[in-house]
Amino acid sequence: MYMGKRAIGQLPLFDFLVIITLSSVTGADIADPDIQHIHTVIAIITIALLQRIISYLIIKKRWFGHVMTFEPTVVIENGVLLIKNIEHIRYSIDNILQMLREKDIFDLSIVKLAIIEANGKLTVYRFHSSTPVSLEDINVTKRTSNLAYPVMMEGKVYTEVLENLGLSISWLHNELMKKGINHPEKVLFASINDDHQLHISTIDATPKGPPFRH
Repeated sequence: MYMGKRAIGQLPLFDFLVIITLSSVTGADIADPDIQHIHTVIAIITIALLQRIISYLIIKKRWFGHVMTFEPTVVIENGVLLIKNIEHIRYSIDNILQMLREKDIFDLSIVKLAIIEANGKLTVYRFHSSTPVSLEDINVTKRTSNLAYPVMMEGKVYTEVLENLGLSISWLHNELMKKGINHPEKVLFASINDDHQLHISTIDATPKGPPFRH
């Protein structure tokens, strides 16, 4: 309760480090009987006061909060993975895809914007045409499914996936050429949905929208 009403997953990096430090100090006191308890108490009080001061400054001084926490990072824009941003925050493509699946999103093409927040969680904004409620409300015919299968990752073709979909490497190369991709190694990620529509992200994709700030 001292740090406020936040779950562990919602804690900023500094607060999380404070918890780890407090645990280490307490554990060392318990493990080593030669350590005088008064030193442990002083250390705990000092760390707690430091956390309180830092939290106050984060709340009252926005510039200080920006220094102590991560800025939100756009990792997908208009269905395209932004590899430079992903690597900058030390995430992998697999990390992003897993976080999308946890939100029941299996096709990048329905994602207008995806952001890694300061707490490490993924926020996703879908295209309006992929929102089931709005489609039902206005009686618009939607796609058969929002499921897509990865067929390329960092230039490597997953031939077994293509074969299961009844497609060939030649078909894939032709589709890539239609999109102006003559060199497969430039493809960061590619997927195919149930309608055999190819969606790609290239390694040179860059953000087109403005950056997000706290």
